[in-house]
Amino acid sequence: MANLETFREAKDDFIAQWGALGTNWGISRTMAQVHALLMITPEVLSTDQVMEDLHISRGNAHTNLKELVGWGLVRIVIKKGERKEFFEAEKDVWKIFTIVLRERKRREIDPAVSLLGDCLKRSADVGTKEGEAFHKQMKELSDFAKFAGGVGDKISLLQYTPALKLAAKFLS
Repeated sequence: MANLETFREAKDDFIAQWGALGTNWGISRTMAQVHALLMITPEVLSTDQVMEDLHISRGNAHTNLKELVGWGLVRIVIKKGERKEFFEAEKDVWKIFTIVLRERKRREIDPAVSLLGDCLKRSADVGTKEGEAFHKQMKELSDFAKFAGGVGDKISLLQYTPALKLAAKFLS
């Protein structure tokens, strides 16, 4: 049986690694660390507890908690008789994945689709070789970005088990 010190080290390692992964999702390291702490903690935590566990300032904790609530990865919990807000993370791995997928699409794919559509319109009637090549490339990129966004939308609508079956079929 692992001792308490080994457990704490494992917990700290997980929080640190989740923080590093978060930067790949388009969120800050601290925001991902706050999410990791809440995700692995069985009880709801207050801002003060998050600050203490992660050794971050009140402003940093508050900002990141509110951002996580905005993403839908964390919920505010009100305890009867308490003035403080408490926070709990979504723990369902599939829901976490689909929330991150949805937010990345909204923040990255959707603006790219909009930009590419605008570039398509503005390059539609250019009669030069360079203009035609640009327009063709914008069309291909636009079509792909729309396709990727649509795939993301479809995946986020699936339940976990059907998604696994679909992935298994795709990968075999």
